[in-house]
Amino acid sequence: MRFRHVDMDDLDNLDPVYADRMLRTFDQIGRHYFRAEVRGLEAVPDGAGLYVGNHSGGTLSPDTAIFWGACYREHGFEGLPYGLGHEVSVGLPIIRQLLAPLRVIRAGHHNASRVFARGSKVLVYPGGDVEATRPWRERNRIKFDGRVGYVRLALRENVPLYPVVAAGGHNTMLVLHDFRGLAKALRFDHLFRLKVAPVALSLPWGLSFAALPYLPLPARILVEVLPSVRFERHGEQAAEDEAYVRACATEVEGRMQCALTRLAQER
Repeated sequence: MRFRHVDMDDLDNLDPVYADRMLRTFDQIGRHYFRAEVRGLEAVPDGAGLYVGNHSGGTLSPDTAIFWGACYREHGFEGLPYGLGHEVSVGLPIIRQLLAPLRVIRAGHHNASRVFARGSKVLVYPGGDVEATRPWRERNRIKFDGRVGYVRLALRENVPLYPVVAAGGHNTMLVLHDFRGLAKALRFDHLFRLKVAPVALSLPWGLSFAALPYLPLPARILVEVLPSVRFERHGEQAAEDEAYVRACATEVEGRMQCALTRLAQER
């Protein structure tokens, strides 16, 4: 991988040599260090689609790396989804150099639409920073914080939605509190597009700001891709129907919560 200017809206940043090395590493670390299992990928057909996942483990999000590695192992580059990255994260020079060659692009419906037009899949985490750093007591809870843009996207583009449920990632660090009130008072939402200012216990820092990189504990992580969801209606009119969008989101999140509860009990 050469360090150079990277356009995070470019769909052709994939570096096959670098990506192969990194994705194989993710898969090996997942299976050996986290004793990870990824289920259901073998049933996902080729073609456009929207993976919607729950997010855990702060900035490292080990469940994301595990899922990505498993996608590559199961389907190769053809089945590797494009990850929609938070604008702040992909705007950092070193981060974008590391992520762009792995098929990460700037989050946005326009970019997702371009991916679907190619017949490829997109991976989104609606919960974002709120879910990734939710307090440890909420570790087994789907927490999308009312964000339903993923449903609007699926409706507008008429693509199947594949819920991806992960359990165990939040056991790799201990988030004590997300301090949403403090984040609002400090205008984190305006400055960094963040709604939280989380504090966690993690290695090697001990008590620290949860946005720092850390050494994850070897928690067992289970990931399951649920059967695809197709909504009865689709198109722009359906995407603009607020009540319908909310009802669809409730259905998806309900299915994911049931699966997360089951996987958490299995762990």
